[in-house]
Amino acid sequence: MAEEQKPLKEALEKLQKLIANVRVAMLTTVGSDGSLRSRPMVTQEPNVAFDGALWFFTEASSDKVREIQAKPEVNLSYSSGQNTYVSVSGRAELVRDRAKMEELWNPTVEAWFPEKLEDPDIALLRVTVEKAEYWDAPNSKIVQTLAFTKALLTGQRFEGGEHAKVSLGGGPEESASSADPDAPTES
Repeated sequence: MAEEQKPLKEALEKLQKLIANVRVAMLTTVGSDGSLRSRPMVTQEPNVAFDGALWFFTEASSDKVREIQAKPEVNLSYSSGQNTYVSVSGRAELVRDRAKMEELWNPTVEAWFPEKLEDPDIALLRVTVEKAEYWDAPNSKIVQTLAFTKALLTGQRFEGGEHAKVSLGGGPEESASSADPDAPTES
């Protein structure tokens, strides 16, 4: 996949669209022993204009919250199971803002919080995005297979879709080339 350089606004819109289509992320934190721990989390309001923050309902007393309070750097990984992948790195924080919880509340959340907003342990996690990277190959499996076969037959590199890095701050931007060795080459 060739890496694209897009204007920030366009890249953020693409990032939002990809996340909205997946919704469930694997949130990775650092455990007290230094190991990485991941768990699925449902992104709230993925269709609202992206302002650099991603929101998740959580239990304030959970292990993930303790891990975040000790080391707030996290990663969110999204995968459509098809040809779309998103990796987001940023800083997480616990938020106990009742008005924000009311704004984000939806009936699905009740499956985890049957007491709704009256649950004394309910809280939000806000992940402030610092960097993101995505790979998107919207073509069908047949088109992907034909492109892959063509690459094998012609000796040219397989270009399976769109790849971009987005930086919203939080450190130096890594450099990457269009020959990105980390780009998935098969679906």
